[in-house]
Amino acid sequence: MAALTHPPSQTHLFTKLSLKPKKFTSPSRIRMTLQENAPSLAVVGDLVSLVLSAKNFSLSSLTVTSLTAPLKCWPPSALLASSSLSKTGTFWAGGSGEGIRCGDNSSAFRMEEGIPLVIPEVNPEAMEGIKVGTGKGALIANPNCSTIICLMAATPLHKHAKVIRMEELELQTREYAFNLFSHNAPILSNGYNEEEMKLVKETRKIWNDMNVKVTATCIRVPVMRGHAESVNLQFEKPIDEYTAKDILKSAPGVVVIDDRASNHFPTPLEVSNKDDVAVGRIRRDVSQDGYKGLDIFVCSDQIRKGAALNAIQIAKMLL
Repeated sequence: MAALTHPPSQTHLFTKLSLKPKKFTSPSRIRMTLQENAPSLAVVGDLVSLVLSAKNFSLSSLTVTSLTAPLKCWPPSALLASSSLSKTGTFWAGGSGEGIRCGDNSSAFRMEEGIPLVIPEVNPEAMEGIKVGTGKGALIANPNCSTIICLMAATPLHKHAKVIRMEELELQTREYAFNLFSHNAPILSNGYNEEEMKLVKETRKIWNDMNVKVTATCIRVPVMRGHAESVNLQFEKPIDEYTAKDILKSAPGVVVIDDRASNHFPTPLEVSNKDDVAVGRIRRDVSQDGYKGLDIFVCSDQIRKGAALNAIQIAKMLL
């Protein structure tokens, strides 16, 4: 009989949930069925919240672990890992030979050649041929939260008119600081911080376009949850705001909140604990000639689509 199992010294999922119930949504949101012949899933360390975003999973077992035991002792079909994996380089090297597919939420592997960096709604083709049952292991990297949020909105427009330059002002959650300040990531020799350069590099890899020009400024703001991004897009082909709005309305995982009459646009509060990426303030960039520039404002929950949901979607593609 299929069951929720865990190796020695690891934590059972629902035991973990019961210890800190206020930090998670109701367990009734978990929609999983356990089937004897279905794939198995392991979730590493602090990514228990990933499971709460699961959508109609069929599993033979679900494990929550701290990576204290080698994968070969309890090989799952797929593994979702956080920064714990990046600190154990030899761990994955051994696990890949066991036919295990791993979705890694850390920054350790994102820019490594040959490792797909995936947003399922944006570049699912990057995972072509990677699936449970082929007998070969694989690692798929989860992009940075700000990259996911930005590209969920920018990519549908990019596919229509081709973005040649993107400028972004990112406002990130920092709930205990009643001030605005530069991101606390290290400042690099070019004057950008690491968080800003993640967006630059990851966008080029995900879009498979090393020529797209990307710049970003990241600011910490005193909000409890959610990231907001003001994005300026310059296109190769003309695109007006009405066409852009129609494209975004039909884009998967995107909701348009753009009510000028009521001054209602996306806010971090409104997107908190929600899966969709909200887009508004959709307007022509009047500093550019013709209809080759747009400004948009994007908000999303950085824990949901910015991390947990995206990883869960990757896992579903693997399984």
